[in-house]
Amino acid sequence: MTTIGVLAVQGDFAEHRSVLQGLGVNVVEVRKPEHLDGLDGLIIPGGESTAISRVARAGGLLEPLRQFVRETPTWGTCAGAIMLAKEIEGETPHLAAMDIRVVRNAFGAQIDSFTADLDVAGLEGGPLHAVFIRAPIIASAGPGVDVLARLDDGRIVAVRQGRLLATSFHPELTPDPRLHAYFADMARQAR
Repeated sequence: MTTIGVLAVQGDFAEHRSVLQGLGVNVVEVRKPEHLDGLDGLIIPGGESTAISRVARAGGLLEPLRQFVRETPTWGTCAGAIMLAKEIEGETPHLAAMDIRVVRNAFGAQIDSFTADLDVAGLEGGPLHAVFIRAPIIASAGPGVDVLARLDDGRIVAVRQGRLLATSFHPELTPDPRLHAYFADMARQAR
């Protein structure tokens, strides 16, 4: 059985856990370095990237996370995408694993949240309904990064670089489990 961890130090980890469990995936809430042992993949959820990084550092988890994401499938959603980025406009990177540059809160404040239907490369079944809440934008992607989805105006909102996946939006907040299934397949194939 596939086992995927969800970083559970801050943010909407419970929603990811619920979607994964609905797909029959074994889920581990990751709060300590030893929780990473034996995982086939990891989701870094939305929340607040600075808070996630601070709590992870205080708990001795930041360096083990850096090592883990170099070797194991990892998906960052919203703040998780910021955590994975090699470049964050105006900030020091956290995990610096993915060759992307992100801009925090690119769409504005909480009141500016919105939804959009996205065509996601590699995802069958029609457009994916995506929820954007204080979302980052992926301002640029390096040559080894595949762009999976863009907004109608061309801005990048989903990318994949080998075993790493990043989305600006919150797929765990919709009833559509396809992106979680896509990531679970990534983890299975990498095993």
